[in-house]
Amino acid sequence: MKWLLIVLLSVVGLMILVVVIGALLPQKHKVSRTVSLHHPAETVWTLISGPPTWRPDITNYQELPSHESHRMWRETDKHSQTITFEAIESLPPRRLVTQIVDKNLAFGGTWTYEIASAGNSSTLTITENGEVYNPLFRFVSRFIIGQTATLDGYLKALNAKLGS
Repeated sequence: MKWLLIVLLSVVGLMILVVVIGALLPQKHKVSRTVSLHHPAETVWTLISGPPTWRPDITNYQELPSHESHRMWRETDKHSQTITFEAIESLPPRRLVTQIVDKNLAFGGTWTYEIASAGNSSTLTITENGEVYNPLFRFVSRFIIGQTATLDGYLKALNAKLGS
């Protein structure tokens, strides 16, 4: 019985420590990834600005009515989490800025996609200006999952689609 109490108190203490560390971390973060692609900017633009049916983590995609002339859509991932996005800036085929519209999530932010053309090739830079509101999720995002995990997964799927 004494060992059970020690284990229980240790787990509770560890959880409190994780939440405290998470609370001390900044709510906002900025991460970026750049990749060179052997495809023209227009091809890359078509993929990143269109339906994400090429991404294996997306199980459902739904276009929504535009808001203030901004394109909006809803994605459902393989964990059944649904997120609504809005394209707040669109300059084909060079720059796309999207943001999470949902206010009830534990996270939010914008993603800026910048494509630099180089003949039949291009360079794509994605910058995530993310926010993680929950201290526990902030700890997990920073120390366990990694703040670039979403970008890395996106670029892996993009490379697979393009055959790069």
